[in-house]
Amino acid sequence: MTDPSPAAVPSPGELLSVAVEVVRSAATLIPEVAHPAGGVRAAAVPLISTKSSATDLVTEVDRAVGRRIVEELARRRPGDGLNGEEGAARPGSTGVTWHIDPIDGTTNFVYGLPGYAVSVAAEHGAQMVAGVVLDVVRDELFTATVGGGAARNGAPIRCSSAADLSTALVATGFSYLAERRARQARVLETVLPAVRDIRRLGAASTDLCAVACGHVDAFYEKGLGSWDYAAGALVATEAGAMVGGLDGGPPSGDFVLASSPALFGPLRTLLARSGAGDA
Repeated sequence: MTDPSPAAVPSPGELLSVAVEVVRSAATLIPEVAHPAGGVRAAAVPLISTKSSATDLVTEVDRAVGRRIVEELARRRPGDGLNGEEGAARPGSTGVTWHIDPIDGTTNFVYGLPGYAVSVAAEHGAQMVAGVVLDVVRDELFTATVGGGAARNGAPIRCSSAADLSTALVATGFSYLAERRARQARVLETVLPAVRDIRRLGAASTDLCAVACGHVDAFYEKGLGSWDYAAGALVATEAGAMVGGLDGGPPSGDFVLASSPALFGPLRTLLARSGAGDA
């Protein structure tokens, strides 16, 4: 008698469909006042608290959205692993792990600024194979599957063709820890004079999607969680951007760099020279 065959490996498209459904469902828990017409004031957001520092905010909305994502994934994909912010962590038995950020850009959310998103990515075989980033305020749904391209609200997107570092618009993010912020400010002393300008938009997932659709030419940040960049990095890659670490390896919690292909080498050299890897 032969052993039963293993469960069928889901296709990237199947996992993307699950991710889109889950993200859309979870986003309905974000207050209506946070949607396109207005924004939300800090006073209107329940139970604001802090995490790693006094500037690292979390709200009850983050937690409610996270719970909904976990519940929906458990219903649709029982046995899958979870890795995410706000306590979503469990091993799986299927070979699929979901990387979850319920609200990436919570500070923007609290202050009523655009630039926060629900981000979910599926990993299989040590590779991100499907990713979804929903920019809540703009109602822009970024999607990607490995080898299948990237889209915004269903329309294909491509990164910029920028090749001149001196005219590149570069997005970045900063740590919530004061001593690390000071080091990151010193990195900017080298980077800022060498590029067109710097943008600090407030959420790595939407920054990476901005690279994907050419709204910025590049993005870099040190110290992210996998849930911060997993979906956005796949979207950027599938939109033609180069995405990796500062040491030549893949993106990681140590460093994420994404840019148009022609900028990647020069910008990586500039960042290494600036000490960004130690910041």
